[in-house]
Amino acid sequence: MPQAGAPDPHAGGPGPSRDTEGGQGTCAIEVRDLELRYGSYVVMRDINFTVKKGEVMVIMGGSGCGKSTLLKYMIGLKAVEKGEILYDGQSYSKASPEERESMQRKFGVLFQAGALWSSMTLAENVALPLEQYTRLGRREIQEIVSLKLALVGLKGFEEFYPAEISGGMRKRAGLARAMALDPAFLFFDEPSAGLDPLSSRRLDDLILRLRDSLGTTIMVVTHELPSIFTIADNSIFLDADTKRMIAQGSPKDLVEEGHSHPKVRDFLLRGELSHGRKGPHESKS
Repeated sequence: MPQAGAPDPHAGGPGPSRDTEGGQGTCAIEVRDLELRYGSYVVMRDINFTVKKGEVMVIMGGSGCGKSTLLKYMIGLKAVEKGEILYDGQSYSKASPEERESMQRKFGVLFQAGALWSSMTLAENVALPLEQYTRLGRREIQEIVSLKLALVGLKGFEEFYPAEISGGMRKRAGLARAMALDPAFLFFDEPSAGLDPLSSRRLDDLILRLRDSLGTTIMVVTHELPSIFTIADNSIFLDADTKRMIAQGSPKDLVEEGHSHPKVRDFLLRGELSHGRKGPHESKS
């Protein structure tokens, strides 16, 4: 069976209830006064935001503003020097190495390249974290691997190698591996990069399905406006000019005049229109 306390992949019925818009959801992630650095160079300062349990939070901003750097801090690839990150009320940045390792087992990460081992089949790739971090038997691992690959639409591709499938399928296989241990938190770094529109939309649908069926708390770095408006319950905007986070809220709220920094609204409107999306005040007819 999956690790204790994780959602049971065999369980049926509706997923956990969500009330992100009503403000009643439990805080899953809290970032306090975080500073992003490259050596002595400060990339971003005074970042403060919260993410509710079962919410999709999108990190927005222009190129070079620190979106992917923030994600590296969130999952421990960069050490926090100033500020604090908390998961379910427990400080990750101030935790002991043992506590941090325990918390990291609740993380699932999908990097831009997918990071699959080319010499392993899809089934072997998905099984890897189960073999490393659990004491499950071979048959149990095979059952979970089959469930995870089916979840992302790759049933029947267990014995294929990454080079034998498309880029979109590799992304979905990477997601299956990220979900292997039933993480409470999922992190995506530019998941739609390099994908055609159909594959990108399919991945967006998967993200929403994970949120709705498992109550997974999800953070996504992306500059793709169609994805932002499709998946985001909440979002933050990092501004490279001021080195500050200048907005937090639903993209649909931030695009409204007077509800956010003009730079944020301009970013959302220009991206939305350039991708052929209708603005929130435009007629659907």
